[in-house]
Formats: sequence, C-alpha cells, structure tokens
Amino acid sequence: MVFNKIILFLVLLFCILNHQLLSHSININNETLVGMGIVLDTESWIGKSIHMCISMAISDFYALNHSYRTRIVLHTRDSKKDPLKALSAVDHLLRKVKVKAIIGPETHLQPKLLSLYADRAKVPIFSLAAPSSVEYPYLLHIKDDESTMAKCVAAVVESYKWRDVIFIYEDTDDGREILPYLIESLLDKSIKITHRSAISLLATCDEITEQLHKLMTFQTTIIIVHMSPSLANRVFLNAKRLGMMREEYAWILTEKTVDLLRSTDFEVIESIQGALGFRSYVPASRRLHNLTARWHNFFYRKYPTSVTKEIPVLALRAYDTIWALAESVEKVEENDPFLLNEVLKIRFKGISGEFQLSEGRVISNGYEIMNAIDYGEKRVGYWTSSEGIKKAYPLINSGHRHSSMHNEAVIWPGGSITVPKGRVLLQTVPGKKLKIGVLKIRNFKYFVDVEHDVEKNVTTATGFSIDVFNTCIGALPYIFIAFDNATYDDIVQKVNNMELDAVVGDSTILANRSELVDYTATYTDLGVGTLARIKKKDMWFFLKPLDMGLWLTFIASLVATGFVVWAIECMNQESECSQAQRIGTILWLILLSIFFAQKEKLSSNLSRFVMFVWLLVVLILITSYTATLSSLLTVEQFELASKGRIVGFHGGSFIRGVTISNLHFEDHNNRPYYSYEDYAHALSEDGEADAIVDEIPYIKMFLGKYSSGDYSLVSSQPITSGFGFIFQKGSPLVGEVSKEIARMRLDGSLAGLEKKWFENRLSIPPQNSTMTKALKLDRFGGIFIINGSSLALALMISVICRVCAKMEVQNIISLVLRRNLMDTIRYLLYKNVIRT
Repeated sequence: MVFNKIILFLVLLFCILNHQLLSHSININNETLVGMGIVLDTESWIGKSIHMCISMAISDFYALNHSYRTRIVLHTRDSKKDPLKALSAVDHLLRKVKVKAIIGPETHLQPKLLSLYADRAKVPIFSLAAPSSVEYPYLLHIKDDESTMAKCVAAVVESYKWRDVIFIYEDTDDGREILPYLIESLLDKSIKITHRSAISLLATCDEITEQLHKLMTFQTTIIIVHMSPSLANRVFLNAKRLGMMREEYAWILTEKTVDLLRSTDFEVIESIQGALGFRSYVPASRRLHNLTARWHNFFYRKYPTSVTKEIPVLALRAYDTIWALAESVEKVEENDPFLLNEVLKIRFKGISGEFQLSEGRVISNGYEIMNAIDYGEKRVGYWTSSEGIKKAYPLINSGHRHSSMHNEAVIWPGGSITVPKGRVLLQTVPGKKLKIGVLKIRNFKYFVDVEHDVEKNVTTATGFSIDVFNTCIGALPYIFIAFDNATYDDIVQKVNNMELDAVVGDSTILANRSELVDYTATYTDLGVGTLARIKKKDMWFFLKPLDMGLWLTFIASLVATGFVVWAIECMNQESECSQAQRIGTILWLILLSIFFAQKEKLSSNLSRFVMFVWLLVVLILITSYTATLSSLLTVEQFELASKGRIVGFHGGSFIRGVTISNLHFEDHNNRPYYSYEDYAHALSEDGEADAIVDEIPYIKMFLGKYSSGDYSLVSSQPITSGFGFIFQKGSPLVGEVSKEIARMRLDGSLAGLEKKWFENRLSIPPQNSTMTKALKLDRFGGIFIINGSSLALALMISVICRVCAKMEVQNIISLVLRRNLMDTIRYLLYKNVIRT
C-alpha cells in the first residue's frame, strides 16, 4: 500500500514537470487522473486566494471520497494580468495539455473570443470574469453576473426615493459591462442617470480631480462607483479633499469596488466613511468556519503582509466548482462530451451557499449591503432577487459569518443619520452668499421673527417661513438683510432692482408682485377664512337641529296619528274596556314609537299600516336630527349678518382692499386689528367684532396659540394664493425651491413644521363652505304629506267597513233622518248602540 502511494506521488510529480504526459487521462492503480486547467494571475492577492482554495477543495473532496476511481490533477498557468497571455494559456491547455475543464481566468476577456476555444474543444470553461450567454454553452460564469448586481443597486436607490444618480466607472471593457444592465434596471424604477463619468485606470491625480469637479457642478448627489479598488482609492482620496464626502452626498460601491472597505490604508478607510457597498452573501456554516481557519493559517504563514481575514467570494465559488467537477468526472469518467451535462445537473449546498448552474451562470444567493463606519464595515441590509431588500435578518443573524453585526441605521458621509435628499440647489457663483431680505414684523412674529445683533452686525431670523426655507435650500450659503418700517411691496421692488436675491416671509402671492419677481410654489394653505368665537351657554341647544315649523308639524302629526289609531282600534276592539284606558294605551303606544320600543299589540291591520308609515317618518326625522346635532356640536352655528355687525381684518395688509370687497361686507363695518392679542380681545364677550377675516395661515397660527376651543374657522374661500418665497425674475432657484416644497408636502416634512409652529393641526372646511343650518319644514314636507294621506285613507276605510258590517240600509236611512252627526259617530264607535 505504501509502495503504491510512493509510485502515485512520483507520477504526479512527473506530470507536473511535463504536461505533455497528461495529454490524455492516465490510469494508474485503477485510478484515472483527469487534468484540470487553472488560469490565474498568481501574483495578485485574489489569484493566490483562488488557487489556494482550489488546492484545498481537491484535498477535502478526496479525503471524504477516498474510494473514487478518478483524481483531478491541476495544470496552473500564470496570466500575469495580461489578457493575451491568459488567452494563450487557455489555448495551450486545450490543445496541448488537453485538460477536461478550465477554471479562470479572472482577467476580463471578450466572451465571444473565449467561447471559440471552449466550443471548438468541447471543454467547459468556468470563467471568473467573462459574462456567460446561452449562445456559448461551454462558457460558464461562476461569479454573480452584472445584471443581478444592477438590480440590487436599483432596488437600494429606489428604497431611498432617489430619482437621479451619477455613475462613475473604470474605462475598461470590464468596467463598462454593467452599464446597459444598470440603465435598464434604473429605468424600470423611473430612475435616471444624469451623468456618466469614465475614468482610466492610468488616470493621474489631476485628471481624477477634474472629473470630480465636473460632478460637483451637478445637482445630483447620489454617486454609484464601479471600478477596481486600486483606482477607487485614488478617487475617494480626492473626493474627500474636495469636500464631496460630506452630508447630502451618498456613495454606492458595487461588488467590483466593495473590497475597498477592507483596505489597509488608513487614509483610504477614512475617506470612504459613510459609503454603502454590496458584497455577495455567503451563509455561515461549520465547513466555512473550518475552511476559513485553515486558509487563514496557511495564507498568513506564506503571505504574512496580507491582513484581510476573509476568503474572497470568488475563491469560495472556485472551491465549490472543483467539488462539482470532481463529482461529475467520477460519474462520466472518460466520456468527455457528457461532462458539461453532468455539471449542469449538479446541485448541492457548498461552501458559498446553494451551488447550481443555470443558463450558463451560477445562481446568486443575494447581496449583503455594507456600510463603511468606524473605520470598518457594518452590514445594514440584505437583498435577494426574490424578496428584495430586507432590513431585519432572522435568516442571516441565525448563522452568518459576521454574526457580531447588528441591524442599525445607515451612517452617511459626514456622520449624518439623515438620508441624503439626492439633490442640492444650484449655486450660480461659487463662494457667493445669497442676500435674503426679511421684514421685521412687530406683531405676527410666528412666521418671521427677526433679531439684529448690533455689536456683531449679524441678523438672525426664526419662524415657520424660515424653517421651510432652510429645509428647501439645504447648505446653500446666505445672509439675512432686515428691513424695518417697510412693506413687502417695498422689498419686492429691491429684488426687482437686484439689490436682493430673495425675500423670505409671510408674503402672499399677488399678481401685481409677480410682474416684478418670481414666486415659488406656495408652502401654505390657500384662501381666506372667517374666524369667530363659539357660543357655549345655551340650555335649549338641543332644539336647534329642527326649526320651529318642523317641530310644530312633528307634534301635530304625532297627535293626529294617535287619534287615528285610537279611532280605528275602538271600532275594531273586541274586549270591553273604558274610553280612558283606550286613549291612554294609544298615546303611550305612539310615544314609544319615537324610540322604536312599542310593545302594545294592535288588533287592526289598518292600525298597523298607520303605525308603519309613522315609524318611517320617525326614522327619517331622528336620523336627520342626529346628523345635524352632531354637526352643530362640532362647530356651533354662526351667522355673519351684514346689518349692524362688525367684521375685523388684518391691519396693514391688502386684506381690506381686496378680500373684504370680494366677500361683500359693508366697508363702514370693518375694523383693522394688528396682532393675535387684538384678535382675541375683539372676539371676546366684551369685544366689538363678530368675526375676523384673514388669510388661512394666520388663522391657523391663531388657533394654534389660542387652543382652548373658544374660537373656530367657520368658513373659507379660495381668494388668495397662499405664501411663497420671492426670487429675482428668471432665477434658477425658483424651480428648485418649488420642487423641494413639493417634496416636503409628499414626505410629510412640511406637515411636521406646521405641527411644530401651529401646535394644533386644524381641519379646514371645504372651500366656500358655510355653517350648519337648522332643518326646515320645506325639506320634509313630503313625508308629512304621505303620513297625513295614510291617516285619512286608513280612517275612511275603517269607517266604511264598520258601517257596512253593522248597519242595514233601512237603519242607515232612519239613522240619518232621525239623528244628528254626533249621535251617528257615537253609534258607530260603540257596537252596543245598534242591534242586529
């Protein structure tokens, strides 16, 4: 046995020294030696890692399957990073050595060129770089394909609601390969690439800086990077120096670039803090742990200068590929044409996860989403083509090789936890500060409150309008210039004269101002409203839902219905009871019908018909009463009569000249008020005003400050266009700020600022709405006519039936001739008067 092993060792050694001896499979001691080609850059770190994992895969496989009759023998060729040498090595292995399969190269080669060799020799090539295609059946791809990577990037961009991105890539065939897939994946999600920047691998520092300067002129701040780590580290060092690794920027690294997160250069690590990257997901397992430990010990003993502790994913895929080939070779032995078919059938759980080839490439296990933070990396998400992005990882946390990482918020460049907006406003002149005019208001300060520090000569401003403006423009530099004893018309003229760049404040959008300046979209509610005090002390408030005529008609109908039912029941009553008992029973029955709680039985079908119609009337009235009462309790009815009533308005504004006239109020009854305190006093019990007319934003602010429930917005009309920011005519900032306002409305940040400053979120009534009015008889006349008609009809039928049943013709004649009307009615009601 020992002798056989020595012979086998000598044969293997001889084969390595002279590959010509292995031009075909060799059978030694009933073991068939099968040649496998390896084409790698053996001087690169990734090449060394792949070769080491392949060697360990052969050792592990045959240690587990020692009874197999086939053995894989490696034939390694060094490509030296040269595509031509890699192609020459492939040709030599196929034609001269006649290997049964080839793994590599990791150098990018045109798939059509590589496939020509594979198809001609009918030998599968497991490429680590060249993309696969159904057109080239013998060219297989064991690296995650670029289309899957593009879908992952697009999913992450969409999850943050970014709509524009910049793509910078290495200007090589390998770098451009992902571009068509990325464009397609982004377009599917309505995302646009606003700019593409190709950087040569040999680019100088000045050339890289020039490209980055160009990127800084764009408003888009979401940058996708797809290049080798050696080029990417120079890009990020220059980006850091230019101030592009700050808040508002987001950098996304593809799998080609993500190894930069494991760089050993402190400056590089510092420059990429806050970036996001994607790495192929490898599930944890005991086999992976043991392999990593062995790989680490051997690798660092041989290459002590390397510091990474992770096995590259490509090396793990190569490990699993060797297992698939070794299993397939054993099954097909020397039947070469069947080797490819056997490999394509294989499916097993390997070191890198589920290993299966489909459509010429390995099926992806998904990607980890990594965040560069604390001079290291942290997993913050996970993506698969079937489930999309997952932010909670029971699947991963249960046994991932980075199990110490937890699901935490992404840290963006600059150490910010706020998701970048994806766009910044244009700044036409670098270094220039915008001159923003603000009006120094003495009373209505919640929109703009201006303070000027005389010693420092610095003007500051706070308020709702200021917060909205700051949110819109981000970090764009500006200074405030305050104006005292001026109006908005005055400072609008200064903007028109180009003395100011913009005006921020509670400036209403007006047509005459728009002729001189440009307004942004409104950031407040439109229109004017009427503010009134709610009356509370009214002990008869419950009668208000119905007016007097309707109440009287209802009571009259109640009495009439009771009389008719009583009359019909008396004519049809079989039992003996007193007249008082009958009247009491019927009245009690009618009253209970209001609450649908009647329990007394009616003996006549006509009585039941009358009660049915009456119950319909009661149902309709009670439903209408309840709805009207609820509305009145929400906001009590307020009538703004034009005769002798006082209407207040915002003093010092255009409201009197424009709005009051549009609302048709008499001019001599109008009073100006100049503060919220004046509003409250004027509407108090001792005040002189019955209502205040003002723009809705001011009324909302008043109701937020006086939130005791004493006041209410009782009506609104779309007469004004709300507040907007003022810019010079033709300013590019108008469109950008308007877009930001629209975005703030959409994502709720504008509502958040309203809640902050208005305190109470007010529900504005519909435009042109009026207060609830009492229900009148003319709305319900029909149901009372129906009820009265049914009463008359039922009573008439009951009388006729009673007369026909109890009287003969001669008795009727004599009765009519001898008795008066009252005697006749008394006779009909009491059956013992007439004898049959």
